[in-house]
Amino acid sequence: MGEAAPKKKIRLGDLLVEHQLISENQLMAALAEQKSTGLKLGRLLVEKGYVKEEQVLELVSSQLNIPYINLKQYKYDSDTIRLIPEMLARRYRSVALREERDGSLLVGMADATDIFAYDNLTKHLKRPISLAVVKESDIIEVIDLVYRKRDEISNLAEELQDELSETDIDLEQLVQSEDVANAPVVKLLQSIFEDAVQIGASDIHIEPDEQVLRIRMRIDGILQEQVMKEKRIAPALVSRLKLMSGLNISERRVPQDGRFNIRVHGRSVDVRLSTMPIQAGESVVMRLLDQSGGMLNLEQLGMSDHVLNRFRANITRPYGMVLVTGPTGSGKTTTLYSALTELNDSEKKIITVEDPVEYRLPRINQVQVNPRINLTFASVLRAALRQDPDIVLVGEMRDQETAEIGLRAAMTGHMVMSTLHTNDAISTVNRILDMGAEGYLVASALRAVVAQRLVRKVCENCKSLYTPFAQDIAIVSNLMKYDYRGATFFHGTGCTHCNNTGYNGRIGVFEFLEIDDTMADALRLSDASTFASHARQSEHFRSFAQHALEYAFKGITTIEEVLRVAGSIDDTTNNFESNDEINEDTGDIGINQDPPE
Repeated sequence: MGEAAPKKKIRLGDLLVEHQLISENQLMAALAEQKSTGLKLGRLLVEKGYVKEEQVLELVSSQLNIPYINLKQYKYDSDTIRLIPEMLARRYRSVALREERDGSLLVGMADATDIFAYDNLTKHLKRPISLAVVKESDIIEVIDLVYRKRDEISNLAEELQDELSETDIDLEQLVQSEDVANAPVVKLLQSIFEDAVQIGASDIHIEPDEQVLRIRMRIDGILQEQVMKEKRIAPALVSRLKLMSGLNISERRVPQDGRFNIRVHGRSVDVRLSTMPIQAGESVVMRLLDQSGGMLNLEQLGMSDHVLNRFRANITRPYGMVLVTGPTGSGKTTTLYSALTELNDSEKKIITVEDPVEYRLPRINQVQVNPRINLTFASVLRAALRQDPDIVLVGEMRDQETAEIGLRAAMTGHMVMSTLHTNDAISTVNRILDMGAEGYLVASALRAVVAQRLVRKVCENCKSLYTPFAQDIAIVSNLMKYDYRGATFFHGTGCTHCNNTGYNGRIGVFEFLEIDDTMADALRLSDASTFASHARQSEHFRSFAQHALEYAFKGITTIEEVLRVAGSIDDTTNNFESNDEINEDTGDIGINQDPPE
């Protein structure tokens, strides 16, 4: 593998200037800033945009005669990586990659010129090491994925179980003890939250069963489970979480809702908690909202250019109503907050009525509803309209009163945005009419409906070509009248990056329905059937399945995800009867042809 460590300390700045990757003036400016910040020179140069990180790493690799490894494409082993303790891995930005035949260890480092780190790692591992250059961001990602808290959670659960068995003290006394910072229950909760944030979980489910305790975390929309035999610790966990949420710890017969804020790995996380009495105790579900991640902009949501342009055109109107719909967890709130972030400026008065307020936004007046003191959506919305707003966001249209107030506000000079829980864009109008809203109000106020769902993205680290199952091809061909011969598809084979699921991350798929005069006429008559027929025949309407198919053709998702998001057979077939124009975007994939044999 060549020389294990660099023979001499190389001067990175001089090398970059010598190879004309940066100028002398840029080097001087970065060195001056380094004195005040203490940051490493390479990182400063990259952050200031003077040079790309890959260029720096390739140059260091060449000068030191050591390999540059792209961790996203590298098939590493988790057990090998754990040979370096997490504390040292994070401190020195290093990962153990491979055990060599001569007994040495190949270690990837963000700064392969750090001789001090090299010496300490060699001393700790008690074996020779050889170096490779690796991107720092990739190292951090791998560390977060590999050094999970599963073992720690299990050990703490056992410790808590032993303590409960030996002392036989009241659980409420345990969670309220003065030495609470060292109580096993607190350590266990801390490990659970750290693990959830580390792997990007959106929800934590704590579910006692007859014999075991299940802790499940939702990652990319799919639950992953850890089963523990220490069922007796469940009441202690629930009681502590109730205390953190300000709930009644003695009430176990009725559901309760609360929230609290925690800091994990330097990130502020808002936790929405819901308890529910079940046969074996109390089930707890916690929704994690990372307040430090920043809001997405509209371009990052995954809308096609056409949908994005039309959505922007509608939310920037001076009045009217725009609805964002979809099932729970489909990203509705993210879309609306992204829209508000874009609209938020000093010239507009924006008021939101929410339950709960999920993200705090500057300059926007956000109101948390509280039915216990009659602070309902309808009452707050009436008060908000007396505050002279330009834009009003209603967290959810839940009843006839709220819907009618919102519709009338949209007719009288306000832009109103809200959400509904519906399966698709077309059924949204049926839902409003079923609530009791008058057809003429809906026709006059409603401008557009965006329905959305989330599909899982193929893991880029283990992405490979594959042929979908014959039955999947046949089903999709029959439903959507496509022949897939000649198309290429990708899936993930499974790796540590994606927890062996083949998927990593999610992206939105959208249906966008803009209300035209023909649809409005049908709404005035409250004729939902005629409205739906015109909507499907609308020139620009595209269903979830069509949007998801485009992602499958581009290798972003899989045919399995297309089928999952397509909905029922009848709905999908109806949505595709009049949408053959998608062929323009998908090249040589034919339409109305026989499915492949």
